[in-house]
Amino acid sequence: MGQVCQSFKSLMQLQLQDEKLPPLLSSFDMEGIAGYIAEKGCKQVVVMCGAGISTSAGIPDFRTPGTGLYDNLQRFNLPRAESIFELKFFRKTPQAFYELVRELWPGNYEPTPAHYFLRLLNEKGILRRCYTQNIDSLEGRAGLPAEKLVAAHGNFDEAHVIDTWPEIKVPVHELKRALDAGEEGWKELKKAKGGLVKPKIVFFGEALPDRFNRLHMTDLAACDLLIVMGTSLVVYPFAGLVGVANKSAPRLLINRDQAGTCDTLESGFRFHLQGEDNWRDVFHKDDCDAGCRTLAEHLGWKDDLEALIQSEGRVSVCNAPWV
Repeated sequence: MGQVCQSFKSLMQLQLQDEKLPPLLSSFDMEGIAGYIAEKGCKQVVVMCGAGISTSAGIPDFRTPGTGLYDNLQRFNLPRAESIFELKFFRKTPQAFYELVRELWPGNYEPTPAHYFLRLLNEKGILRRCYTQNIDSLEGRAGLPAEKLVAAHGNFDEAHVIDTWPEIKVPVHELKRALDAGEEGWKELKKAKGGLVKPKIVFFGEALPDRFNRLHMTDLAACDLLIVMGTSLVVYPFAGLVGVANKSAPRLLINRDQAGTCDTLESGFRFHLQGEDNWRDVFHKDDCDAGCRTLAEHLGWKDDLEALIQSEGRVSVCNAPWV
């Protein structure tokens, strides 16, 4: 992953130029973004999303002390919370990761309004691709077609035996059945398959999926609007997509806090800069559900989004008001 990260940083450095570009938006807010979509007829929208779009689904945060899942995992003596995604720790203490997997398994949680907004973008015919850091598979559960999704950090769609070459695939239902049977179940599966089995979730030090590497440069070069939601933009190479986006494409961040702002090394967001130094970036401070509803309102899609949510009959508890 280190080489890929360096490649992204090199690409972003190449994009740092002193040229002054004219503003792409009539105003640097949601109204300006909505007006741009309507006026320019955007058809190549790329979305990047992180854990923030799943917050209202009730998915527990295993990194935060005091939460049930965090406390449950501490009995495994994790050196740090992130160790649960390290192969070295998984080989030694697989039951810790399996505890997390059982908690996050698809079907345990329902999509949020933000997930349905992704589907709405696709149904309106303007979504080119959604890149997600999330492993919860809620984008697909909300009805986003698989061809429109890139799970940059993997998900539960496939499973495999670690430390084997060529790779040995395992049907995910076999892993689920083994985990439901507890320690005896996963140990029997390990014996039967010749090694520990894990979902195709990217651990630290592992390569990102081929699909990510194959599509991201073309998608970001073609995008006419980049929407980033619910991510702190600190994990590379995913965070580097912001700097690769077409220079003629506006970039919108919907988040509770600013993230990914540029410095002397990276071509990040510039919404914190004044005048000609920011020609395309918008920061909308809000949670993802409310932010998506705000954008839908400005686009005239309020009823469409609400109808989509209600017609599915399943949505996480979130009563973010329309504004």
